[in-house]
This record gives sequence, C-alpha cells and structure tokens, in this order.
Amino acid sequence: MASVTNHRRPRPQEIIGMAAGVGALTALTLWSRPDPGPLDFAVAALSLAAAMVQLWRPVTGALAATVLAVFSPLATTAATVGALQVAWRTRFRTAVAVALAGIAAHLVQWVWYPNPALGFDWWAVLVTVAYGALLGWGTLARSHRELVMSLRERARRAEAEQGRLVAEARAAERRGLAREMHDVLANRLSLVATHAGALEFRPDAPPEKVALAAGVVRSGVHQALEELRQVIVLLREDEATASSGPGPTAAELEALVEETRAVGQPVAVSGVLFPDDLPSSLGRTVYRIVQEGLTNARKHAAGNEVSVALSGSPGEELVIEIENALPAPGTAPAVPGSGLGLVGLTERVRLAGGQLDHERTDGRFRLRARLPWPA
Repeated sequence: MASVTNHRRPRPQEIIGMAAGVGALTALTLWSRPDPGPLDFAVAALSLAAAMVQLWRPVTGALAATVLAVFSPLATTAATVGALQVAWRTRFRTAVAVALAGIAAHLVQWVWYPNPALGFDWWAVLVTVAYGALLGWGTLARSHRELVMSLRERARRAEAEQGRLVAEARAAERRGLAREMHDVLANRLSLVATHAGALEFRPDAPPEKVALAAGVVRSGVHQALEELRQVIVLLREDEATASSGPGPTAAELEALVEETRAVGQPVAVSGVLFPDDLPSSLGRTVYRIVQEGLTNARKHAAGNEVSVALSGSPGEELVIEIENALPAPGTAPAVPGSGLGLVGLTERVRLAGGQLDHERTDGRFRLRARLPWPA
C-alpha cells in the first residue's frame, strides 16, 4: 500500500520537537567547530529552516537540507532527519531517491571537509549504512502506520456493515409485524363489519339478537384495539422480533373457528385442527392461513359453509385446505377487501419454505397451502 501524506498540518508537539531536536544538534555541531564564521551561522539557520519545512513538505525540506550538506557538515542533521521524514511519509521510490541524493551530497562534502583519520572509504561506508538505516526505519514505520490505518478502516467498515445488517433485520421484522397487523385487523374488523351489517339490514331483529350483535361488535373492536396496541408496542422496541414468544395454541384456533360460526358462517373441520407437536413458527403460519381463509369467506361468501382440513406428519409436508362455495353472481361482498390479504399470505408461506395456491373452479373457492414440517 503506497499511502502519500506529503502535505499535512503538523501537530504542535511535532513542531516543538523538530525545532528543539534539530536546533540542539545543529548548535552542538556549530559549537564543535574551531572558528565558526558568519557563513557557518547562516548555514545553521538555513538548515534549521529546511528541517521545519519538512513538517509540511518533507521532500522539499529534505532536498534543501541535502544541498546545504554538500557545503557544510552543519546541515547533516537536517539532511538525515529529512531522509527519515521522506521515508516515513512518502512513497518508497521517492524515499530511495532522497536517500541516494543524501549519500551523494555527503560524499561530495568530503571534498570540502576531509577527515584523514577516517578515510574516504570508511566515510562512504558510514554514510551509506546511515542512510540505509534511516530508509529502512522510516519505511518500516510507514508500513506499520498504514497497517494500523487499514485495520481501523476494516473495523469501521465491519461495524458499519453490522449496523446495516441489524437495520435490515429490524426492517424485516417490522415488515413481518405489519403483516401480523393486517392479518389481525382484517379478521377482527371483518367480524365487526359483519355484525354491524346485520344490525343495519335487520332493524326488526329480536332484541336478544340485536344485543348479541352489539356485544360482538363491542368485543371485536376491543380485541382489535388491544391487538393493535400490542403490535405498536413491538414496533417501538428496537430488539423486538415478530417471531418471539410462543405460537398460537389449539385453543386459540378453535376460538377463531367458534367466532366465525357465531356470526352465522358454518365451518366444517376435518382431521386434527391444530396438532400439538407443531413448532411455534409453523403453528403461527397455520393460524394465519386459517384466519385469512375464514376472513375471506366471511367477506365474499357470507353464510356459505367453509371446510377446513389439515393433514400431514413430521418430516413431511403439512397441508392446509380451505374451501367454500362462491357467492351468487352479482352479489357484493359483505365487507370491501383490499386485495392484499392473499398477497401477504402467499409471501408469508413462501418465507416459511412452503407454497400457497388458490383457485376458483366448479363454483367453489379453494385455498391450499403446503408447508414443510420438520421432523
């Protein structure tokens, strides 16, 4: 990874550290000279300035100090620090070029300031090893920094991805809750509408019938509001899931059938209406299928008998069949429908791994759902 941080705003502690470190070493080198002149002081000041420039533009500052190092050892500190800055903050090829320039500058410096005790050969080895060490140190520091930045970016992306997955899961749960709301309210409100319609079209009904219908309307509205309140509470809870808690029981399904019978819709049940060993998620789907089938029958074929049959065994398929006679042609539905009930039910069955079919044939409406029943 070749990350370039050639231009950046240095921190105050970096500015203070550079000024103090390079300034102290340059002053020590100047003090060690036997008879420093005005030119030496000027080179020292320019070297310190070049070192400070390196904090903003490392290549420019390093090359300026390298040029000064050709003419005076006073710039050696700034030049070597510049080589380290370039290796740490720029591409490797740029760092190599600056290091080679520094080596060449100090080899030329030997012409102006030879050291007979050391010899040119050893001086060349010392300069080469020093710049090689600075190049390796800076490159290693840059690689470590880029690795840390990469890991932080991966962690940030992983956290963002996790947040997205959580948000999608919550949205999916809310869509499930919205389907629950539709199923619940469609059943309850169709029951209320049926009894309200009876009160409207049979004003001469016996008082006990009127009282019974009014009681069902009141009870249905109360139950619809209570179930709606429960769904809204779940929607407000971030961690709520539509699949939490136990599924419907056989008693609840039998109560649903009895409610339908109570409004004058005959229901014939064949087989076991609700097997005891159904998983809760499968039981919830079965409940909603039967509920939607009975609701549709009350809306579109009021008074016609509805047959409900369940068959199957664990490890195979669970088959739910609901059938009723179609109303006479031209008969308006008792309650206007949205047309979305079977669409939502089809999606629910598909998500459960099953298949839902419905058809109108031979004067009858048939609803057939097949669901996988785990062993």
